[in-house]
Amino acid sequence: MKLDPTNIDLATLRRLWAGADASLGDRAMQRVAEAAASVDRIVAGGETVYGVNTGFGLLASTRIPDERLAELQTNLILSHSAGLGEPLPRHVTRLMIILKLLGLGRGHSGVRPLVIEALEALLEHDAMPQIPAQGSVGASGDLAPLAHLIAALMGKGRIDVRGDVLAADEALRRLGMQPLQLGPKEGLALINGTQASAAIALDALFASERVFAAAIAAGALSVDALKGSVKPFDPRISDLRGQPGQIRVAAALRDLLDGSEIVESHTRCGKVQDPYSFRCQPQVMGAALDLLENAARTLTIEAGAVTDNPIVFPDEDTAISGGNFHAQPVAFAADIITMAMCEVGSLSERRTAVLIDPKMSGLPPFLTNDSGVNSGLMIPQVTAAALVSENKSLAFPASVDSIPTSAGQEDHVSMAPIAGRKATQIARNAAGVIAVELIAGAQGIDCHSPLKTSGKLQAVHDKVREHSPHLVSDRYWAEEMAALQSAVLAGELFTLPLEAA
Repeated sequence: MKLDPTNIDLATLRRLWAGADASLGDRAMQRVAEAAASVDRIVAGGETVYGVNTGFGLLASTRIPDERLAELQTNLILSHSAGLGEPLPRHVTRLMIILKLLGLGRGHSGVRPLVIEALEALLEHDAMPQIPAQGSVGASGDLAPLAHLIAALMGKGRIDVRGDVLAADEALRRLGMQPLQLGPKEGLALINGTQASAAIALDALFASERVFAAAIAAGALSVDALKGSVKPFDPRISDLRGQPGQIRVAAALRDLLDGSEIVESHTRCGKVQDPYSFRCQPQVMGAALDLLENAARTLTIEAGAVTDNPIVFPDEDTAISGGNFHAQPVAFAADIITMAMCEVGSLSERRTAVLIDPKMSGLPPFLTNDSGVNSGLMIPQVTAAALVSENKSLAFPASVDSIPTSAGQEDHVSMAPIAGRKATQIARNAAGVIAVELIAGAQGIDCHSPLKTSGKLQAVHDKVREHSPHLVSDRYWAEEMAALQSAVLAGELFTLPLEAA
């Protein structure tokens, strides 16, 4: 698709994350050319501009002669290619490249069109530079990750070409690409920016969107398995509070449970209240939904933002040094994703614990009819508890930390990439917790046969059974739990799209 950096929405970002083709539109390319021409005029005029003809960071007062400007930009990329750790996943690197195109395409960075074409060629050939995940503190830009991206275009490092990892210079030859030679300001424009942090955070957001939707489906399934009350989901209750997420979650639960024979079978029972993990789903899950949608708003704005430094204003041939590279908005967004998904997993595990406890649920112990000889879902619940505990350890916000860098010039940083990586791990862990609840909920529904659940929950039940058959006696659990966790992460159970408006 042709991208307009001035008009990016969450749905477009979701498609790009899922693998849609991407290149800049004609108007964006025109803006790129105009900004590059402005940089040429600034250099020719002899004005001293940070990062164009000066050193960087604490060396900003050092003027660089015109004949060494290309060397300055090359050395910048090489010296900043200092990351460590496993490479970012290919799809995250791809999204990072797209976000860089969007930022450059606003026409305030000063790179030449040929730089855009080089980045687009990586996307076209599915050639993803191997970018170490660690090394950025999320301020002064994602310096190390973005430097590794650009170093690959210069023939340094390694590139994964459709699964074949090659030395970058060899990969460029195979793809028919020439090593990139940087012009004035281009190195700084390319490594300043929040695109690594934002790509990691968006990856966490879209994974969380799927996990959250599966948790709503699992929660409804568990309500039916428990023969729980649907009265707490009455719209009048949520309307009186007015929280938008709560209203939306209550409606989703009502819709999923509508038409259940199991619900109808106990409408006049003497049971008064269910445990909070069942009854308060609209309140807890709704609050989590509000957080996720707030993060979505921030990250949608950031995706089309100009976040490098200095920022070029072509109409005036000026370049102003500022701080748009500071990723604090992204760090906060990633941390609230972390908080939300930590609670989603915690609530899910509590429902599983209720379902396997005969005193709480009235169902067979550990959801097996031959308990004692069989342990049933005893240990899958333990695994869920372990994942929830791990998430609690990961949930401390990275955004409240800061370590001064660059000899104190960069004295406050955001830690946004760390926040994003934690959010991704927490979402994955939560998917595992929900996989266990889905198994428990489906087993509980089976215990009420011949009564049937609703049509929509039966579809969820059928999807669970594709990966995890009805439990008759103890069996090897790990593979089907992992398969169901993958189904949750793939969005196969239920959809409830986030809104960023």
